[in-house]
Amino acid sequence: MGQTLCICSRGSITIDNKRYYFIQKLDEGGFSYVDLVEGVQDGRFYALKRILCHDREGRQEAQTEVEMHRLFSHPNILGLAGHTFIERGGKSEAWILLPYVQKGSLWSVLEKLRDKGSFMPERRILKVLQGICSGLKAMHDRGYAHRDLKPTNVLLEEDDRPLLMDLGSMNRSRMEVKGTREAMTVQDWAAQRCTISYRAPELFNVESHCVIDDRTDIWSLGCVLYSMMFLEGPYDMVFQKGDSVALAVQNPVTIPQPCSYSEGLQNLLSSIMVSNPQERPDVNWILDQIQDMTCSSPNTQTNMV
Repeated sequence: MGQTLCICSRGSITIDNKRYYFIQKLDEGGFSYVDLVEGVQDGRFYALKRILCHDREGRQEAQTEVEMHRLFSHPNILGLAGHTFIERGGKSEAWILLPYVQKGSLWSVLEKLRDKGSFMPERRILKVLQGICSGLKAMHDRGYAHRDLKPTNVLLEEDDRPLLMDLGSMNRSRMEVKGTREAMTVQDWAAQRCTISYRAPELFNVESHCVIDDRTDIWSLGCVLYSMMFLEGPYDMVFQKGDSVALAVQNPVTIPQPCSYSEGLQNLLSSIMVSNPQERPDVNWILDQIQDMTCSSPNTQTNMV
């Protein structure tokens, strides 16, 4: 089910006969920790994600995340370097070894731009968006959906190549809901696994007879595009003020004016962020639009951060 792992006394770990030195703590969440480690043999840095599994369901969710990483080998989806499950003190932990991306998340880049009073040029937005869409297309083509796409779940390499990460919420893209009980189950799952300010409208109030598909990712993609254009999500302030995001997402997205971006990019955003999932485009259509806009866009700024 994974590779053997031992915790050594000198601040190092061994995964499948490869040693890694602990460097520092990177992040900490409610049920997971991320540490920076260095491979003794290859000298490369890795992010070691440790997930606390409180029960069998938690262990299965961690196993799903591992399987999703192993399922995809794509330049826009974060790869898997190793993993195992360990038992310590009567509790189970999932240890997931991932490549370390020094530049960090898309959100951290946007925060730096906001702090500097700067912006992300249109050509850079299109480049990042194209990479995100390529990763989503790989998932959708295999019949899966990410379900929790947001700027903090997109890493950026030094050349701005995006990498989709945090695959723990992924599942089969098509979910057929039959009855009120199934609708409530899906709705409760979404409330736990899909970040509220990037959650698709159809997941707030799941109908008793409907089909949920990969167009939930398309809505979240629109929120990510909005974030790159305006350096905050379209519903971040709604959530922070305590207002109803579920109600806000039922209305057409408002594009702040004046807007320095092209009419084409604004139209693309409006086309993606449609409350009715049946009217939302698929990722292939979006990729075609990006290709057309990239070829015609005169903006050559890069404004790298």
